[in-house]
Formats: sequence, C-alpha cells, structure tokens
Amino acid sequence: MKSWSARPVPELPGTAPTPSVYDSRQQRMVQLPSGPEASLYVCGITPYDATHMGHAATYVAFDLLHRAWNDAAQHVTYVQNVTDVDDPLLERAEATGIDWRDLAEEQTELFRTDMSALNVVPPAHYVGATESVEGIVPAVERLIERGLAYRVPGGVDENGVEQPDGDVYFDINAAAQLKETDPDAWVVGDVCGLSREEMLPLFAERGGDPEREGKHDVLDPLLWRVNRPGEPEWDGASLGAGRPGWHIECSLISLKYLPTPFTVQGGGSDLAFPHHDMGAGHSYALSGKPMAEHFVHTSMVGLEGEKMSKSKGNLVLVSKLREQGEDPAAIRLAILANHYRTDWFWTDELLSDSKRRLASWREAAAKPETAGADDLLKAVRAALAEDLNAPAALVAVDAWAARNKGGAAARGSAASAEDRQLAVDLIESRLGVVL
Repeated sequence: MKSWSARPVPELPGTAPTPSVYDSRQQRMVQLPSGPEASLYVCGITPYDATHMGHAATYVAFDLLHRAWNDAAQHVTYVQNVTDVDDPLLERAEATGIDWRDLAEEQTELFRTDMSALNVVPPAHYVGATESVEGIVPAVERLIERGLAYRVPGGVDENGVEQPDGDVYFDINAAAQLKETDPDAWVVGDVCGLSREEMLPLFAERGGDPEREGKHDVLDPLLWRVNRPGEPEWDGASLGAGRPGWHIECSLISLKYLPTPFTVQGGGSDLAFPHHDMGAGHSYALSGKPMAEHFVHTSMVGLEGEKMSKSKGNLVLVSKLREQGEDPAAIRLAILANHYRTDWFWTDELLSDSKRRLASWREAAAKPETAGADDLLKAVRAALAEDLNAPAALVAVDAWAARNKGGAAARGSAASAEDRQLAVDLIESRLGVVL
C-alpha cells in the first residue's frame, strides 16, 4: 500500500539526546535505547471515516518521536498498518451502499492527504490488513497446532443469527501456561495493567465478543472469522475461507517488518486493551519473544468540554478544517500545544491562539537576520527529550519570536542570516511546523 509524502526533514548541527518517554505498561518514565537503530509500530486507522482530531493528535505525537530519533542520529524503521477489512468498515459500507473496497480506498486516501498536510513523516512500511492475509493464515494454523488457538462450533447466537462452524479464537489461558517454563511469557493484562473485572466491559465495547457461545474464555479474541454470506473472504487453507480478526494483523505485520522485540508500540490509550494486549499475546505465542520493549499511548481528545465520538456527531475532522481554509501548520500547532499524555479539548479559542502563534513565528522568521537560534536549539531539544514535551518547546519558540520581531536593536549584534536559517530549520525539523 502506498504511503504519503512529506517535506524533507532539515538536518541540524550536533546530535540531540535520545528521548525519554512514559511506558504505559511499566507505568514509569523510561530512557529509550540510544543505539543506531530504532523501531516504531503505530496502529493505523480503520478506514470507514475521515481523520478526526484524536487520530491526528496520535500521529503527530509519534511523528515527534520519529523526528526526535532522527535528530539523535538513529535510523528509524517505522511501520503503520491500515485495518482495511473489519466489522466497522463493512457496516459503514452496507449502510451507505458503497463497496467496502471503494470506501476503504477513499478514506485511506483522505487520511494520507491529511497526514501529508500536517507534515507527518510517513512510515517506511504502510501495510493493509488485506495485504497480510497470506501470512496470517499459516500463523493461525501454527497456533492451533500448538494448542494456543481453537475452533468454535456453530450455532444460533442470542440474536437468533446462525453462526457457522470454524471461527478460530486465541486461547488466553493456554497462552498463560507458557509462563510455567518462561517467566517472560505473556499473560492477559501484561500490557494494559487492568484487572479482569476492568477488562470485561472494555472487551465488549472495543470489538470483542464475550457473548459468543463455545469460547473457552469470554476474553478470548478472534483470530479467523469463517465466511458469512455477503462478507469478503480469502483462502484460509485448513482454516476455511474467511477473514482475519483484528489483533493478529498487527502481530504479523510487526513480525515481518521489525525486529523482535521492536522498540516502541504506539497508539491511542483506547488501544491498550484489548488491541495492544492481545496483539502482544499473539506475537509472543508466535515468536517466543515480547512484541515490543516499550508501549506508549496518547490521551483522548474531546470537543468543547465533551467526549468526541461518532455517535454524538461531534468529530472535528482535519479534512473539514482544511476545506474551511485553515492552515495545516496552525492545526498542527494546536495539537502540539497539548502534551500527548494529557486529555484535552479542541476549541475555537485553541485554533485562534495557534493561528496567532503561527503568525508571530512567521513574522520573526521573515526577518533577514535573527539572533538566539543556538539557545533555541538547546531549549527545544531539551524539552522534547523529556517525554516529548511539545508545549515547553513551543514556549521556547515564542520567546525567540518575541525577541526577533523587535528589529535589530532587540536582536543585538549577534543577529545573522545563518541564525535565522538555523531557527527555521529547527522549527520545521523538530516540531514539523512549516513557516
């Protein structure tokens, strides 16, 4: 699957420190490895709707991490998936009368356009779930052979719908028994840190099917869904025709393109359970190694004091803002004004403040000469090294802009064209803001 384009990232003098981040699984700050290679997997969209501000905030946050690693002279292998076949996509396609493949491609293209506009550096590998079925099928077959997955017999569900034989589920209790011989083995809850009582309602809310008859445990996640009339299907070999479950796609894609374990698994906090937890379980069962060294999650974004949701119809869409003539750089600045681990709300005031901030920066950057870029470089690098503290970095740029808008007398004798270029390169390279 094709990715998107972004502006080249300017190189900066010297080398930045490797950032520290908050590891959600360990529930503490960690210093990321400083070796020459880093690896990042961020869960992508299910393309049945446009990019909303919650999506944008997540991908901008991990763009900051990507840029931080590059500035620390680390080569990053960045992978992102697209869940281009799943229940929400199929349901939306049926409701709108659009072929599910056309809907997926349309919304994926809109997402790519939004990411390019927001100047998010694209991943090295951008992979659809439908492109991964060839690897998923033998992986699920191996799990069945090892007693870590099982088939569920058919029957009539609680809604009176006939369910066919053969859906395949991951056995979380069988997987937990690996702990007896391997202390590093996965058990459910390893990533999210939640109790079983806390997991149960979330599992039902976030794509699970605890009510399915025949499962060994209500929390067992789906690996392979055998074909139903009218649904897309792929050759499942011994599994039978069907399509993959949600979590297994990320396990297989990361195992194919990244080392085991890779450095950081990222995504929104609503993915910690069940998606990241179950994905980690699948990966461990298939490789005998942890999926990732660290798990990093972004917080939630609301609108004017309320939770943003499709059911409420209060989504702020990046594409709509762009259609209204809003500068993507100002949208990005509005996102960066909030720390990635803090819940926040999109407001008209936030966007207005960001537009004023952008105008101030651009006014300073338009001067033929500026001063203070060396100090700004140190301040921005220091802020972003401490858990990607973008708000602090923005305050540092504000101070630089205020100093340099005042003319030569305010800037002092140290002003130069080279200083101006360094400041512009820094703002674009580390913050991704185009001046």
